Amino acid sequence: MLKTFSISQAEIIHQIKLSCQVPILIEGIIARKIIASTAQELGIKVETDELQQAADRIRLLNRLEKSEDTWSWLQKHHLSLDEFEESIYASTLATKLAQHLFGDRVELFFAERILDYTQAVLYEVVLDDEDLTMELFYALQEEELTFPEVAHQYIQEPELRRVGGYRGTLRRSELKPEISAAVFAAKPPQILKPIKTSKGIHLILVEAIIQPTLDTALSYKILNDLFSAWLKQQIAQVEIAIDLVTS
Repeated sequence: MLKTFSISQAEIIHQIKLSCQVPILIEGIIARKIIASTAQELGIKVETDELQQAADRIRLLNRLEKSEDTWSWLQKHHLSLDEFEESIYASTLATKLAQHLFGDRVELFFAERILDYTQAVLYEVVLDDEDLTMELFYALQEEELTFPEVAHQYIQEPELRRVGGYRGTLRRSELKPEISAAVFAAKPPQILKPIKTSKGIHLILVEAIIQPTLDTALSYKILNDLFSAWLKQQIAQVEIAIDLVTS
C-alpha cells in the first residue's frame, strides 16, 4: 500500500539548506534581479512573439507535444502557468541582454583567442617504464608496431584499451602544459617523442589538428561565457540580505 506524505514549504526550504543548495539558489535569484534591473535601465523588453517562440522551443526540447504533456510537466515541476511564463520571460530577457552587451564582441574575442579553440585529435598510452616507452616509440616510427597494437597490449583500463587509447578531441586547456606545447606543434599524423609527467610517460599519437571556425554553436558559447563572467562580477558587488523562515 502506498504511503502519503505531506510536504510543507518550510520543509522544502529546510531540505534545500540540508543539501547545501542555498548558495546556488541565492546566486540564481540575485542573477535574475540583476538581469531584470539592467534590462530595464537599457530599455530592453521581451515581445509577445519572442515569448511564444521561446515557449515553443521549451516544449520541443521537453517533447511536450500535447497540452496534456505540458500540464503534466508543469505539475511535475510544481509550476503554475503564470510561473512557467515568468521563467520563459526571464530566460529570454537574459538572452537579449547578453546579445545587447556582448553580441558585437564575439568575433573579436574569438580572433584574439583562436589558439585556445584549436583542437587536437589524440590517442595516448601512459606507461611507467621510460626505457620501454622509448623502445615502443622507435618501433612505431619504424612501423614495426601500430598504435592500436601498443594500446591493446599496454593499456590496462578495458574501455580505453577497446578504443585504442583514443582521448578524443581536446583543446590546449584540457592538456598539461608540457603536453599541449608538443601536441600543437605536431604535424599530424605524428607520434610524439615520449613526454614525462607526474602521471607517467606519455606516448601520444596526434591524428589531426582541427582549426576552429566561428560557427553558431561556438558563437553562442562565447557569448554565454562573456555574459556569465559579467554576471559573476555584478553578483560579487551585491550586498545580500537573506531571510529564510522555516517555521
